[in-house]
Amino acid sequence: MKNFDNKVAAITGAGSGIGQQLAVLLAKQGCHLSLSDINEQGLAATVELLKPYTIRVTTKRLNVADRDAVREWAEETVQDHGSVNMIFNNAGVALASTVEGASYEELEWIVNINFWGVVYGTKEFLPYIKQTKSGHIINISSLFGLTAQPSQSAYNATKFAVRGFTESLRQELDMQQCGVSALCVHPGGIRTNIAKTARSNQSLGSLGMNPEKSIASFDKLLRTPPEEAAQQILDAVQKDKRRLLIGSDAKAIDLMQRVLPTGYQKITKIMMGLGKKL
Repeated sequence: MKNFDNKVAAITGAGSGIGQQLAVLLAKQGCHLSLSDINEQGLAATVELLKPYTIRVTTKRLNVADRDAVREWAEETVQDHGSVNMIFNNAGVALASTVEGASYEELEWIVNINFWGVVYGTKEFLPYIKQTKSGHIINISSLFGLTAQPSQSAYNATKFAVRGFTESLRQELDMQQCGVSALCVHPGGIRTNIAKTARSNQSLGSLGMNPEKSIASFDKLLRTPPEEAAQQILDAVQKDKRRLLIGSDAKAIDLMQRVLPTGYQKITKIMMGLGKKL
């Protein structure tokens, strides 16, 4: 896909952060938009940002963990726009907990959104995108889809799963030569609301961590502006990249994992220990 003019893009988590900025940048290039988010106020704010552009915009309040709702959204997108070329599976949440301390309800919550939400978005939109013979599936993983971190086992599990799912999908699409491609995105610390909406529990105390302070510290690491991340994602789509690392932190962690595929775990433990003392 060399340009986005007169194409149709569907975006989850479009009410803030990367999703919102993807919408703005695509609108500037003449792309029509089907936007979804569980936060209706956020969606309305995004629509306000899109008013200067002469494109068609539709919105839907959506919980990506609801398969039937995602199917309905895909159908409505095609009905409203005539076709759809891209799906950006961007919505996600975070959970800070030890493996032992995470309840099954917490695990189901994050897996249903971060992994099943991506699966539903991919599977429900893919048949429609194939009909255009010119499309893209864009799935957002994380730098935590490259390496594992203590207190992030559930988040790691979902983001590793998105990576494996998307890389397999990309190979299948290549073999089918159907005009559709796939990109797996691994953002580092992007300045979004994910830390503010993250869940945590008191099990972090067994690691010598304070739940509230841990989330606040994590929020300080979110430095890359979402508009910069969104632009890199669109550039990667146009270049038909298989994987995109966003931010120096993601690139450094990826390199560390390649050089020290298991040794990085000891380094991470030491760094987290030093962080608690600061």
